[in-house]
Amino acid sequence: MNLESFAAGERRVSPAYVRQGREARRAHEHLIQLLLEQGKCPEDGWDESTLELFLHELAVMDSNNFLGNCGVGEREGRVASALVARRHYRFIHGIGRSGDISAVQPKAAGSSLLNKITNSLVLSVIKLAGVHSVTNCFVVPMATGMSLTLCFLTLRHKRPKAKYIIWPRIDQKSCFKSMVTAGFEPVVIENVLEGDELRTDLNAVEAKVRELGPDHILCIHSTTSCFAPRVPDRLEELAVICANYGIPHVVNNAYGLQSSKCMHLIQQGARVGRIDAFVQSLDKNFMVPVGGAIIAGFNESFIQEISKMYPGRASASPSLDVLITLLSLGCNGYKKLLKERKEMFVYLSTQLKKLAEAYNERLLQTPHNPISLAMTLRTVDEHHDKAVTQLGSMLFTRQVSGARAVPLGSVQTVSGHTFQGFMSHTDNYPCAYLNAAAAIGMKMQDVDLFIKRLEKCLNALRREHSKASAVPVADGCDRAGGVDVEEMALKLDSVLGDKDQRPS
Repeated sequence: MNLESFAAGERRVSPAYVRQGREARRAHEHLIQLLLEQGKCPEDGWDESTLELFLHELAVMDSNNFLGNCGVGEREGRVASALVARRHYRFIHGIGRSGDISAVQPKAAGSSLLNKITNSLVLSVIKLAGVHSVTNCFVVPMATGMSLTLCFLTLRHKRPKAKYIIWPRIDQKSCFKSMVTAGFEPVVIENVLEGDELRTDLNAVEAKVRELGPDHILCIHSTTSCFAPRVPDRLEELAVICANYGIPHVVNNAYGLQSSKCMHLIQQGARVGRIDAFVQSLDKNFMVPVGGAIIAGFNESFIQEISKMYPGRASASPSLDVLITLLSLGCNGYKKLLKERKEMFVYLSTQLKKLAEAYNERLLQTPHNPISLAMTLRTVDEHHDKAVTQLGSMLFTRQVSGARAVPLGSVQTVSGHTFQGFMSHTDNYPCAYLNAAAAIGMKMQDVDLFIKRLEKCLNALRREHSKASAVPVADGCDRAGGVDVEEMALKLDSVLGDKDQRPS
């Protein structure tokens, strides 16, 4: 409502009441005005009424929501289902144009403004998280792997002789396939074992650069966030190597934005050497649905080149999701989540260490990994070959997601390359282990329930091993010829999950 509408309303309702309502609306509009002027995430989160007002005001600026609009093209924002239209707040045109995902659409001023504001907010949050010198970023409606591919394809035009990407090994399929999909040959650099940690072999990286020749290398593809016992790459040293040899540097920062340590590594790498782009996931760092990533960097023109490499328009859903989330949280809300995550990491570490010691295992010492932890499974692995994978299955049936039971000697072929010891980031790690991570949004009750269910699984495996070591008897029967209640309970437990969930 504008001033004329309020004036008309005063002829029907007491002017004092209308003025009060007008002032209340102005409070909402003031927040929106500040957002548009500053382009930064607000300190305090917005309430839902302000958010919905803002989204409605943007949506009515798109041509598909014009009253009396007559569309005669092939793509006019037509939607068959009203439910689908409401799900997207009637932002139907998407973002970008055929030549640039960041370009403004003439027929969708509201969606274009949404895209610009989202990118600006995300940039301010990246600075808040620790990369203060970042200059440009944009949200792309693809997950981390395909976003990395887009970066590699952009570099292809700058380095026509290049055919290799140097990649310190991390056993995660999508980042490996991102290089193959872009048409390059990954050169895998094995990690070195330092204590319990797997760290970047800098000598091997530099030796490979000299062997292949800098002109034949598209970039070094490094990693921050990863599963322990692997730890973030030595980004500063790698950035210096890239600067010295004139090689681009792309960082897979998948869920590293939530970690001040990972963000500090990126900031320092850019300060002392070269980092061209770093890519992070939206869902892992902002708790939104899967399907988006942020491509950021320190050279504004290069990040613009990447956005122009994206073919065609794009979905606005990831941008809309993260915009709503950041405006709901505000800077203070997001900082609170980051603080809580650090606290949960300490708590998870403490509880997992206690449990490990109680079962003659130990928590691996991986101080350079700020998110993931690992506990040895030596005693479990000694029972029989499949005990480690069985533990992983038992946890999954008990509704524990995200934990990884990593056995010894696993072999996996990814896009034609065979990895020995797959999942452990090295050919021969000394022991099997279990991973758990303290990621953003984790609560204390999640840790407590995980520890409780893990303990039940370890006890079940111990009982099963004891029975396997005893004199064989008829299946399901005790030595007196009756039903073996404990064995039947174990079988029922493996089917139904927690004993707490069994029917009485």
